[in-house]
Amino acid sequence: MKREFTGTRTLNPERQFTILLSATRRGARLARLLTREQLRSWGAPFEDGEQIVAELANNAVLHGHVPGRNFRLALTLAETATLRIEVTDARADDLPKGPELPAPDAESGRGLFLIEAYADRWGTEIDPVPCKTIWAEIDL
Repeated sequence: MKREFTGTRTLNPERQFTILLSATRRGARLARLLTREQLRSWGAPFEDGEQIVAELANNAVLHGHVPGRNFRLALTLAETATLRIEVTDARADDLPKGPELPAPDAESGRGLFLIEAYADRWGTEIDPVPCKTIWAEIDL
């Protein structure tokens, strides 16, 4: 099945990394660590990408978890010096509602604010049922 992408993705990525991870707190932590090491090995700045992956992977575990299903992390460093981060989970029925300011005493709910702060662009794609992909792009 062919998948259509939005954004500024190039047809010939310079570098690409994809991995399936367990939809657990450990999998989310591993996604962040692997992102840092992969971007470092490519000679790319890693701080912003690592923060975005930490938030998206955590959201995949908290809001996109389906027992027995993994989430996918994909990093693409395009020839246009754009880093595209994609996290795909198994819950297309639970789409992000956009950044809404939580109550001051809330312990969560600020992740999309961080995504907006670190990313130049971000969005959601509905994949073949039952999956969705949240993507973010950073112009390096």
